[in-house]
Amino acid sequence: MDKAALPDALVNVSCTVNGQAIQRTAMADTPLLLVLRNDLALNGPKYGCGLGECGACTVIVDGKAGRSCVLPWAGMQGRTITTLEGLGARGNLHPVQQAFVEEQAAQCGYCLNGMIMTTKALLDRNPEPSDEQIRRALAANLCRCGTHLEILKAAHRAVTLCRECPRRD
Repeated sequence: MDKAALPDALVNVSCTVNGQAIQRTAMADTPLLLVLRNDLALNGPKYGCGLGECGACTVIVDGKAGRSCVLPWAGMQGRTITTLEGLGARGNLHPVQQAFVEEQAAQCGYCLNGMIMTTKALLDRNPEPSDEQIRRALAANLCRCGTHLEILKAAHRAVTLCRECPRRD
């Protein structure tokens, strides 16, 4: 067995995070979430359950939404990763972020990272999703505060804003 594949082996990974080439060394089985938060100070993805069940840690890896708490650092070699910080910034929000603000789709805000990143990944695949497709995409993202109706409104608003705005990654 290749030593790099062992969970307790240090691996040097080169990838792109929010448009920037990075290189970091960590244990092979270190969750991507820990590298993002601890090494890169990207705190959009949240630690929720640590099991990939709640969605608070969602990021986009090579165009697909993924749970960063269960994605091993060793598997990120050559990948392109986008976090909430990579979508937009204050004064220059991505249309999906703007939709969540306009619809006031937050109470505590802990789930928002996952809701926004999952919505963005959905709209990248399907710019005109049906209500059922939106509900299905967001079904595995948990909101403990009960702002589900506002979150669904925000996802629908994001469809409109993305249609009206020039395409932004």
